[in-house]
Amino acid sequence: MQEMEQVRTAIEISHVGRTFPTAGGSFQALKDINAKIPKGILTILKGRSGSGKTTLLNIIGALDAPSQGQVLIEGKDIARLTERQKDNLRRKQMGFVFQAVSLIPSLNAWQNVEFSLRMAGIREGRRQRVEECLKMVGLGSRMTHMPAEMSGGEQQRVAIARALAHRPRIILADEPTAELDSAMAAEVTRLFAELVEKEKVTIIMTTHDVGLMDAGGMVIELENGEQK
Repeated sequence: MQEMEQVRTAIEISHVGRTFPTAGGSFQALKDINAKIPKGILTILKGRSGSGKTTLLNIIGALDAPSQGQVLIEGKDIARLTERQKDNLRRKQMGFVFQAVSLIPSLNAWQNVEFSLRMAGIREGRRQRVEECLKMVGLGSRMTHMPAEMSGGEQQRVAIARALAHRPRIILADEPTAELDSAMAAEVTRLFAELVEKEKVTIIMTTHDVGLMDAGGMVIELENGEQK
């Protein structure tokens, strides 16, 4: 039974806390967070700015480590991995989408996505996969456009294609709609939901946008570092 549950669970967050040292002592950013995130769904991590969403996402992405508790990805405690193993986990099994799209300004859309495949060490089928991903996010006719020639929403879709290209098992998206208007934010969220179905990828998206908070198959709400 436990093995079957592990097969269905992509990420298990168990009693996670995170404390940061401050000049006056310490600040507890997260307090006893618990969740089991199934494979292949869009999970919304919601809460106001300062609620701890990004801290939790960074821990899930092996960019930070919990002060208490553990995060298991497919049964493995990621805090116990070596730095090299964490780097391989991020490069090959995870994709990241951030509020700032961070596209390489000197590369066009196609080249930005292809670069992520190079970074993941993927050599075969790169051209086909890049084109497939850009078409998937609705940019089949914009592949040769430079970032400066694209709208904010188009740039974010390039960033999503880039995160998706190497076929990660998990995509972590930190406030990916924060710089977009409400219509484009809803479109990006709808795209995430479609990608979950098409690519069978697990996506966790943080947001403080009230209009998007119920868009996922699962919702985790944080307030002042605590789970509601």
